[in-house]
Amino acid sequence: MEKRIKRIYVDSVALGGKFNKRLADQTKPFWDAVERGEIRVIVSDVLEYELEKAPKRARDFYDSLLKSHAERVESTDESDALAERYIAEGVVGESSLDDCKHIALATITRADAIVSWNFGHIVNIDRIRGYNGVNRKLGYPQIEILTPSMVIYDETEN
Repeated sequence: MEKRIKRIYVDSVALGGKFNKRLADQTKPFWDAVERGEIRVIVSDVLEYELEKAPKRARDFYDSLLKSHAERVESTDESDALAERYIAEGVVGESSLDDCKHIALATITRADAIVSWNFGHIVNIDRIRGYNGVNRKLGYPQIEILTPSMVIYDETEN
């Protein structure tokens, strides 16, 4: 049976994990799978905005992703409204609007998952329940929210 390529939305923290000394070893298998074509990353205008303040190596890595391994999506009125609804429902505070925009775009584009190392506002059981509660209430599918290391499964490990 042929494996289906996973479509995984990435935020700036997932991308930055490649260059973070504490996260690089855990993040490397994810980016290796992207390079092998097993994962197609979904990137967005929100990510590009966040990368304007990032180190050059992160921006260069992003540019290389766009050439062959990424699907780029744009914010829409629908995704902005969903992001604002997460805040209105108290999932996170107003200062986390960009995080909400990532979750909304991943939801609306029907990504298989969103990956992040942001444990405060994204990869957090209470937040995940909140985002998915709003999604259910509004008729959107649930979104898997994972760390990059959670996406990769090594079949040789028992």
